Amino acid sequence: MKITVETTVAAPMTRVWEAWNTPADIVQWNAASDDWHTTAATVDFREGGMYASRMEAKDGSFGFDFAGTYTKIIPNERIESTFGDRELIVEFVEQDGKVKVRETFDPEETHPVEFQRAGWQAILDRFAKHVEAGA
Repeated sequence: MKITVETTVAAPMTRVWEAWNTPADIVQWNAASDDWHTTAATVDFREGGMYASRMEAKDGSFGFDFAGTYTKIIPNERIESTFGDRELIVEFVEQDGKVKVRETFDPEETHPVEFQRAGWQAILDRFAKHVEAGA
């Protein structure tokens, strides 16, 4: 079973694509809630390249690393990657001057599916707000 979340961003594709793949942007939007933040992000944006980010609770009580490897990149259209034994596909679809961003991923086994869906959706919604605020 895969989980899919999506949002529509009112911004040009070039800006959406850039914000998704630029560490300076990633640390601004990559958090599920205001009490979390991403303290570091790295991107080697090429097939076979690695990406990584460090997400931490702002009160310092917990943190974790998220990292993966790009397996396929189609500019302004699709990014495929693996993280651990899981797969992530991110699709970018231009529609009427906006961009639909859709993430499909394998769930992990520790947390309930709905918890994971809600967290990934919250991050995606923050992404849209970040891009639209600077577009």
